[in-house]
Amino acid sequence: DVMHRLGRAMSDPSRSRILLHLLDGPGYPAQLARDLDLSRTNVSNHLACLRGCGIVVAVPEGRRTRYEIADPHLTRALHSLVEVVLAVDEGDACTSEDCDVPGCCADCGSTDAS
Repeated sequence: DVMHRLGRAMSDPSRSRILLHLLDGPGYPAQLARDLDLSRTNVSNHLACLRGCGIVVAVPEGRRTRYEIADPHLTRALHSLVEVVLAVDEGDACTSEDCDVPGCCADCGSTDAS
């Protein structure tokens, strides 16, 4: 089941951080480990899980392997999920200047003059 796989992939904070990083573009295990301050082994294990869940794909490039989100539809869905989470989490600022979600944030266009 697709939802179960996505839930499993997102259930670990390190995997979530790796996915967020890959939303910005493809990455390599050593680079991800360095950027996210994780061990190379840890990153490789999480990438294997994400690949097994069908969330990322591994693209061989000579002696290196590039990882990227498996599908553009999934990339868009993950971006939308991030926006929803930020809109719901009152501790994080809204990311959209043209937000029209009532009560989302004080500085957005959703404020009403009551």
